[in-house]
Formats: sequence, structure tokens, C-alpha cells
Amino acid sequence: MGVTFGFLKSWPARAITILLLAQAGLMYSSIGPEAVPPGRPLAGFPATIGPWQMVQEGVIDAEAREVLKADDLLTRVYGDSASGRVADLFIAAFRSQRNGKAPHSPKNCLPGAGWVKIDQSEISVDVGAPQPIPVNRYVVAHGDNRSLVLYWYQSRDRAVANEYKAKFWVVADAIRLNRTDTALIRVIVPIRDKNEDLADRTALAFVRDTFGTIRAFIPQ
Repeated sequence: MGVTFGFLKSWPARAITILLLAQAGLMYSSIGPEAVPPGRPLAGFPATIGPWQMVQEGVIDAEAREVLKADDLLTRVYGDSASGRVADLFIAAFRSQRNGKAPHSPKNCLPGAGWVKIDQSEISVDVGAPQPIPVNRYVVAHGDNRSLVLYWYQSRDRAVANEYKAKFWVVADAIRLNRTDTALIRVIVPIRDKNEDLADRTALAFVRDTFGTIRAFIPQ
């Protein structure tokens, strides 16, 4: 009797299968030393990128660093004085995802910080690369405040939005390259006067303007 894989038509079953494969891949890769690539320190990330100028350097306390478990972190607010646009940039870089280290998904962290999801989707962003990159788009609210959130996972020249696909690529990279490095990139733009279209344009422009610089700080 042939083996049937009809259960994989169920999305929860596919998700569990991917997570089990991820665990197997990481166990397999742990047999030998991992190829941990050197990375440029995020402290050297430029204060000026095109029209965007850093207006605030965020501080991540020791407790938050312990929770995030990232190898390098950056949190900054950038502004474009000519237009009045502002965008909050957060990068969490992981040289390895062994020993339980992995990016914390904003879809879980934002509700924990009191933000309520209003809308979510996956969009494509033209960043001047050979192909657009997939990005998660969230609209969240905290009391009367609303913000637009874009985030994705960047590993070398590969951008991934979906968390389960990101786990799949952890397995593939661990087996093929003996590497599990990645980075979470998150951009937050406040929605002012309920003008969601303006927030979209600001966030997309910021991603396009900074993507090349972000790539330069991700190990290749």
C-alpha cells in the first residue's frame, strides 16, 4: 500500500512538519562546528542614508537584550526634515540560531507590549533588487495611537516574510551551508490623522532607501 501525504494539505500539519524539520536540521548541523560568518557591527550603521537622518538612538536595556538573545541590535528613529517624515528602524542580528536563539516575531512581541492588531497582510516591496522582497504589513493600535509596521527576515540575499518559511530556510541553510545566521528587520511609522496612505508611502520609501545599506551589514 502506498504512503499518502494527504494530511499535509492541512496548514497546521504543514506548520508542525516544518517545525519538526527545523529541529532535525539544527540537531544535524550541531554535530560539527557551525560556520559562523563575521558581521559588521550595527553600531557602524550610518546616521545619514539619502534624505534620512538619525534623530534618536534608542537604548536597549540588559533585560531586553537577555530576552531577545540577539548577537547584535540596533534601534533608531530616522527623519526626513524636508518632508517631516519619521521611521523607527529595529534590527536584531543573529550569527547563529543554535541553542534556542531565534528572532522574536513582532506578531507576538507587539501584543505583549499592549499593541492590538487592526490589519495584517503580506506585500511585495520594490527595493531596486532583481526581484521585490516579501514583507509583513501590520496596522496596530495602542489606545488612540496607530502605527504601521513592516518587517521581514534577511539572510544574505534572501528576504522572507513568513515565519514558517524562515524556519524551513534555517533547516536548508544548516544542512547545505552549515549556517543559521539571519536578521529581523522591522520598520514602524506612526499613522497621523488617520492617514494610513501617507504612513504606507513613508514606510515603503524608507525601506527602499535603506535596503542596500541594511544588506551591507548582513553577512553574505
